[in-house]
Amino acid sequence: MKPPTFGLSDLAYTVYERRLSRALPKNQIPQHIGVVVDGNRRWAKLAGTPTADGHLAGANKIVEFIEWCAELSIPTVTLYMLSTDNMNRSAAELEQLTEIIADTLDRLAESRPGGRPVRVHPVGQPELLPESLAARLRSLSGSGAPSTHDDDAGETVSTATGSIRRIAAKAVGRSSAAEDQPCVHVNVAVGYGGRQEIVDAVKDLLRDAESQGRTLSEVADELSPGSISRWLYTRGQPDPDLIIRTSGEQRLSGFLMWQSAYSEFYFCEALWPDFRRVDFIRALRDYAQRQRRFGS
Repeated sequence: MKPPTFGLSDLAYTVYERRLSRALPKNQIPQHIGVVVDGNRRWAKLAGTPTADGHLAGANKIVEFIEWCAELSIPTVTLYMLSTDNMNRSAAELEQLTEIIADTLDRLAESRPGGRPVRVHPVGQPELLPESLAARLRSLSGSGAPSTHDDDAGETVSTATGSIRRIAAKAVGRSSAAEDQPCVHVNVAVGYGGRQEIVDAVKDLLRDAESQGRTLSEVADELSPGSISRWLYTRGQPDPDLIIRTSGEQRLSGFLMWQSAYSEFYFCEALWPDFRRVDFIRALRDYAQRQRRFGS
């Protein structure tokens, strides 16, 4: 097989990308990025290949994207991979897609960008998924009910799939060593709906209040945005600074509806499998040039 050839345009993009990367202000790199990975099916249609090929190309891009985030020291990423609305697709496509997602989760969990592991944390409703994928999600998240102690709220991330310590290394051998500390915490939104997340948060808040013998009136008097935030799927994590959506669509589609109240948005025309590192750097440059006001 012949080695790949690179033309002048490839060289130009490489030089341009490096120049953009060097110009990025290190103190304005987002600490949490959300990504709506959109355009896999359209990519396959344009390429004249089966839909599954588009999903596979998108999965490969996810692994590559997390490597970019590790290189730039971005600690938290949330990927919108499968929404509750997507569950209405044909059974054949869903079967292929969930198999690809399961394989992608394994690849991410086993990857070590820069010699350090990636922490994979699924968020969503596993009961909507095929049991094989739901079991894979449970194995990644661990088991057990969400902690209700305030002193754990900042350290524990809770979802329907279980609870884990945020940015915590696996308890094997040298768990305290720097090389065992995850370089990126990746939330993978699978079977996820933003409205349902808020509903689940309120349900868990009310159940917790009931277990403590509190009345509905007491709960209502003390209810605040912070008390709901403590029960979201992403509890213990910062809200996303930047949300990127590919494929030219300009809407959230229910992604992180609560957490994105003050996020910056960047919409890219490229379909997700065609999303390049230079496109990512452009998004980060655009973010760095904005003046965030947080409503003030």
